[in-house]
Amino acid sequence: MRHLALLFGLGLSLDAFAASMRWGEIRDGSLYLQTDRPDTLTVRWTPAWQADANEEHLYLLDGQGKLQADRLIKASEVRGTQSWPLVPGAASYRLEIPGYSFRHYRVEHDERTVALFAPAKVHFSAETHGGDVLYFKVAAGERAVLAGKFHGGVSSLQAQRIGDQQTLTLALKPYRAYWQFDQLALPVSPREQVWRLSLQGSGKAAFWLDGTANLFAQNPQQLQPLREEPGQTRLVLHDTIVGRTPDLGIALPYVMPPTASHAALDALQPTAASYYSFVDVTAKNPQFENAFRRVYQERFGIRQDITLLAGSQRQADLRADGQSTSGLDAWLTATRALGGNGTHYIGFADEPNLNYSNYAQYQAIFASMARQVRSDPANAAAGVRIAMPASSRLVNGPFAENAADKRGIDWARRLLSESADQVDALAWHEWMIRDLLATRVYRDSVRRAAELVGLDAKGQPRKALLLDQTNLSSGSSLSPYDQETHYTSLWWASVVINASQDGLLTMLNWFQAADEPQYPKGMLRVLGDDRVELKPVGLAQQFIAQHWLRQVLQLDNDAFEVDVLAMADDAQRSLLGVNKGTRLQRVDLSGARCPLNKGALRYFGADNRSRDAPFACENGRVRFELPGQTLFALNWSAS
Repeated sequence: MRHLALLFGLGLSLDAFAASMRWGEIRDGSLYLQTDRPDTLTVRWTPAWQADANEEHLYLLDGQGKLQADRLIKASEVRGTQSWPLVPGAASYRLEIPGYSFRHYRVEHDERTVALFAPAKVHFSAETHGGDVLYFKVAAGERAVLAGKFHGGVSSLQAQRIGDQQTLTLALKPYRAYWQFDQLALPVSPREQVWRLSLQGSGKAAFWLDGTANLFAQNPQQLQPLREEPGQTRLVLHDTIVGRTPDLGIALPYVMPPTASHAALDALQPTAASYYSFVDVTAKNPQFENAFRRVYQERFGIRQDITLLAGSQRQADLRADGQSTSGLDAWLTATRALGGNGTHYIGFADEPNLNYSNYAQYQAIFASMARQVRSDPANAAAGVRIAMPASSRLVNGPFAENAADKRGIDWARRLLSESADQVDALAWHEWMIRDLLATRVYRDSVRRAAELVGLDAKGQPRKALLLDQTNLSSGSSLSPYDQETHYTSLWWASVVINASQDGLLTMLNWFQAADEPQYPKGMLRVLGDDRVELKPVGLAQQFIAQHWLRQVLQLDNDAFEVDVLAMADDAQRSLLGVNKGTRLQRVDLSGARCPLNKGALRYFGADNRSRDAPFACENGRVRFELPGQTLFALNWSAS
C-alpha cells in the first residue's frame, strides 16, 4: 500500500485542479467508494510474483450489489491500467481485489470521493514502504480489537487515539503456524473514538479490526458509515436439463474411521471421496489399505473415488521403480477385490506440476504406470479408470518458480495430445480462490476443462472432469476466519453452485474430512477420544446434501452476490442458493408454476441452523426476501 498518505500528488480527474487520492500496492481487499459528483476510478497494476502464470479478475459492484464491471486480466497482462466512471449516489461502489493476488494494484480517485478499505484478515492485504498511515473509528461501547500478522514485512502496528493522543503498540511476531497472529484489545469508550494507525516497517502487511467495522480511511473525515442498499435478484427457470450434478465428496483419511466418527460422516452424505495410496507402505504391506477402503465403500456407500499414488506424508516424488510398481500393483489387487462396485479413478503422483521439475519427468511415470494398469483387462472390469494430471490448479500456475511453464491445463493438453487413449478423466485441485466474489472462477475452470477434453453429441465431456481437491487455501496457509466460521459455509456453497452450474463436472471433493494438527481444514473437528463434531462448513454441507438432486436445470440469474443452482430429480425440483453479500436481496423467480406443489423454503444462516422461511407465489412468480450471508433451498414438486 505505497504512499497511503493523503495528496500523494496532483492527478487529473474530471476537474483538472482537483487533488487525487491514491491507494497503492493492494493485494487482497475491498475498497468502498461513494461520491457526490462524477469521478473516474483508475486501477493500475504491476507484477508481484509469477504474474505471467496467472489470470486475475477485478470486480466493480454498484451500491445495490450489481456487477458494473468484471475486468479479466490475462496472464500476459503483467502490467496494465483500467478506468471506470463513478456516478453520484447514496450507496457505495465496491472495488474487489481478490486474493491471493500475483500483482500489485494501485487505485486512484478524486480526494472528495469517500473511500474505505476493508483488508483481508490474517492473509496479507497490501505491501507498504514505511511510514504509511490510516484511520479507523470505534463506536461508543464497542469492544474493538486491533489485530495483525507478521508476513516478513510490517513488524508492528501503532494506534494513537486522536482525542487524547493515547498510544498503543502491537508488535507482530513470527509464528510457526500460519494461522497464529497478534491482537490488542482497544480501550472501551462511552463515546465514539477515531484512531490513527501507523504501519511500522516495509513489505507485506496484514492488519484488521474485530469487534467493530473492519474499515480504514486515509483521513478521519472519510470515516462515514458504509452505505449499501437492498439488492434485486431475478431468476428465470427453464425446463431444459443441461447435465448431471457432480458427486460431492471429501478427502478421507488413510486409516479405519473410528466408530465415533460414523454419525458425523453420515451427516455429510458424501457420494465421492479422494484417497491417497502410499506406495512405500503398500509395497511392504500390500493389504494395508484393504480394510478401510472396503468400509468406506460398503458402510458409507461411496461408489465414486479417486486415489492419488504418492509416498508417505503425501510425498509426490514417485519414480518408475520397483517400489512404485509394487505399490500400484497392491492398489489394483485391492480394487479388483472390491467387486467392481463403482468407479475408481487412479492418478499417478500428487500435483505433478508442483512437485516435478518438468513435464518430461511426469510424462515418463504416467506412461509407465498407465501401461501397468491397461495390461490387465480385469482392472477396467473392476471400475479402474485413469485420471490425469491431478494438477495444482488448472488454468493458473502452481505456487512454484517458473509457474508459467507448469500450468495444469498445459500439461493436460500435452498429455492428451500424446496419450489420449490412456486417459479416462481430467483431474485437478483448486486453491487460493479465497474471496466470496471470486468463486465464479470455479465455473470458468470447469468450462475450460470441458473445452479441453471436448464434448460428445449429448454435450457432455468426453473425459470425466474431477475437481478432486479444493479448499480456500493450500497446505497450512489457513486463517481461522476462513476455516472456523460461517464464511466457510458461504464459500463452499458458492463453489458447489458455480462448479455445478453447467452440468459438466463429475466429482467435487472438499479437502479434507477431518482436521489434522498441521492442517485444521476439515469439515469435522476432532475433540479427542476419536470423537468428532461438524464444523460450520460441515453443517453447511449437511444442508446442501439434504437438498441435492441428480440433474441440473437451466437457470438465468442476473445477480452477482447471489449464486443459485436449479436441480431436478424426476418430479422433484430444488433451487439451492447463497447470498454471499451482507445486504438483503429481494428474490424474484419466474418459470415455476403457482401454487408450488409441496413447496417449502428453508434458510441456513450464521447460527448454523436450518429454518423455515416465508415466500409468496402468485401470477407465476415466486418472491421472497433473502437475508445477507444466508444459504437457502426452495423445494417443490412439478407433478
